[in-house]
Amino acid sequence: MTHVVAAPDKFKGSLTAAEAAAALARGIAEVRPDLPVHQVPVADGGDGTVTAALAAGFQPVTSTARGPTGVPLAATIAIRGDVAVVEAAAAGGLARLPGGRLAPLTASSYGVGELLRTAVAAGARTIVLGVGGSASTDGGAGMLRALGARLLDRHGAELEPGGATLAELVSVDLTAVNLGAQVILASDVDNPLLGPTGAAAVFGPQKGADPAQVRLLDDALRIWSSHVDAELASAPSAGAAGGIGFAALAVLGASLRSGIDLLLDLIGFDKHLPGAELVITGEGSLDEQSLHGKAPIGVVHAAARAGVRTIAVAGRCQLDQATLTAAGITAAYALTDLEPDPVRSMADADRLLAQLAGRIAREWL
Repeated sequence: MTHVVAAPDKFKGSLTAAEAAAALARGIAEVRPDLPVHQVPVADGGDGTVTAALAAGFQPVTSTARGPTGVPLAATIAIRGDVAVVEAAAAGGLARLPGGRLAPLTASSYGVGELLRTAVAAGARTIVLGVGGSASTDGGAGMLRALGARLLDRHGAELEPGGATLAELVSVDLTAVNLGAQVILASDVDNPLLGPTGAAAVFGPQKGADPAQVRLLDDALRIWSSHVDAELASAPSAGAAGGIGFAALAVLGASLRSGIDLLLDLIGFDKHLPGAELVITGEGSLDEQSLHGKAPIGVVHAAARAGVRTIAVAGRCQLDQATLTAAGITAAYALTDLEPDPVRSMADADRLLAQLAGRIAREWL
């Protein structure tokens, strides 16, 4: 039967991917109640990756892990058979900082390692590690410490958590690190660990680091990488999630895949395309960054392979039609077309998105 596929990513600060898909389905149903809508929320490895896996039939496993500042919290992974999806942000994300207070020098990825252990204990032999939205810039050192690594200063004492203390690192013992599962790094960024395009320089300011702290963190990460694998510090995605990518590649032997491509495979996205009249995707801001590995473009490429056209929706769209066409997007609609005030637009995103879906139905279906 002819149908529509609603496959949006989250609208950050407004709607989860599942809520956005539901709003699209509701708006289409008001105009074309005869046309089924397959709701397939997506993500690109960052926040929302576990939620997208759960919507596709994975089962939740919730455990206690340390948050980025060491405060225990509940975090959920997704598992199906011997495959688990772990989201670094679930334990170590900016959204898990107590009171939202940034901790650029001391935040740790320790809880991410605890979630990897939870996945193995639940029977996982392959772990998809989605990276994005992390609060730390510790090169994944905290994650490895949760898996048995020892990081010592010149006195033989364990370092305190966080990226800044890596400047005091004298020796690393990784002999106890043995996860017992294959790790696939799902990333939508290709930044190296170090330098002007590295973890500290590019993502440190988002985590609260001022210019002096960025330099301190970059120097500390250089010391860290020299003890682990200096060559892999320049690998694409080594700088993902404050350097969690580096630790996963260098120590856990992770393989690297585009976050959105991997997730589309995991959720069986292609099975929704036969008979589809239209695919609708989108995210909060459709801009130049969207064109480089973000979820909507991954959806567009998958739909194009099946010969299905794609319409994009967004909170705001900063791409002109020529750029959209070159990217394979037939047309784009933005919430700001209906409500120019960004604060009101975000607050009323569910209703506005359903309204846009109705417009899409009238114009394209």
